[in-house]
Amino acid sequence: MQVPLLDLKSQYRTIRKEVLAVTQEIYDSQYFILGPQVQALENAIAKYCQTRHAIGVSSGSDALIISLMAADIGPDTIVITTPYTFFATAGAVARLGSRLMFADIDPQTYNVSASALEQVIASLSSADRSKLKAVIPVHLYGQCADMDAIGAIAAQHQLTVVEDAAQAIGSEDNQRRAGSMGDFGCFSFFPSKNLGAFGDGGIVTTQSDTWAEKLRILRGHGSSPKYYHKMLGGNFRLDALQAAVVRVKLPHLDSWTAARQANADRYRALFRNEGLEDGVILPKASQGRHIYNQFVIRVPDKRDELRQYLGEAGIGTEIYYPVPMHLQPCFQDLGGQVGDFPLAEEAAGRSLALPIYPELTEDQLGYVVEKIRSFYV
Repeated sequence: MQVPLLDLKSQYRTIRKEVLAVTQEIYDSQYFILGPQVQALENAIAKYCQTRHAIGVSSGSDALIISLMAADIGPDTIVITTPYTFFATAGAVARLGSRLMFADIDPQTYNVSASALEQVIASLSSADRSKLKAVIPVHLYGQCADMDAIGAIAAQHQLTVVEDAAQAIGSEDNQRRAGSMGDFGCFSFFPSKNLGAFGDGGIVTTQSDTWAEKLRILRGHGSSPKYYHKMLGGNFRLDALQAAVVRVKLPHLDSWTAARQANADRYRALFRNEGLEDGVILPKASQGRHIYNQFVIRVPDKRDELRQYLGEAGIGTEIYYPVPMHLQPCFQDLGGQVGDFPLAEEAAGRSLALPIYPELTEDQLGYVVEKIRSFYV
């Protein structure tokens, strides 16, 4: 049996007519950059994420960069984030010349730990504390970080909060949507995301009229009006084709999320029935809404051997993320060492993502768990 990690072709078959119709409209209009499709998507995403504004941008990575730019993050500033994340989170900070610092994760949710964040801030000298300007909590794998606690810490230290919600559109913390709780919410429409485009794309959400206006100016090379540049921006614009595809998909998102949640529940029942729960640690759903962008398990040992075994059985898996940010070669000047963030390092060494996409069948889910049992038993 074949169980790919993701099957975008199955999803596409259900929306093919809608996608072809809307893209044909764009071809006929020849309106490819920003325009009515992007504006309509921005309005829809703002409503979905419970924010006043949404500003379409060129990618999730650029969403992070432009948000930090809007907050004047650059040289001689410090930003704290998690070492266990996709590279774009840390890369955005480094590209702007700001100093990266990390706080370890909560081992149950994989998100940055609020208590670890407090400890990092407490360890700073008074001079460094004055340079600390922002925190980037990452809502990893489809569930929100503890935003009540993180928000309180940020307020105490007057920090800008940039939510990296690239994997978390529609997730909630205490009934508040991802992207609505910080100063900025950064989303990705990379094709493999729960809400994916047919290429790169992203969006930034904010509750602030002032931030929204600045973001719109920054995404068009800082010009307002055209050819008059008030600030140094960049080419961060979302194109109409990607916006149109995401608009077609958005009405289906909640049903796709429900199917992912049902698959997660089915996985839990299957692991329990196979007696694997004592050895294999399953994702913990916090008090909020988990959208399961990934279903990541933590295994007792032989993770890489298990992955090879599953691959040979036709089951797709992925390791998110094998090297924490503090151990990446490009950040060696920060002086990170093995053991600095043990919980992130353990997650990097023992975690494995299983297929969770909505179109999975019960037979496929059962086959995945059966093969994991046969490897360990």
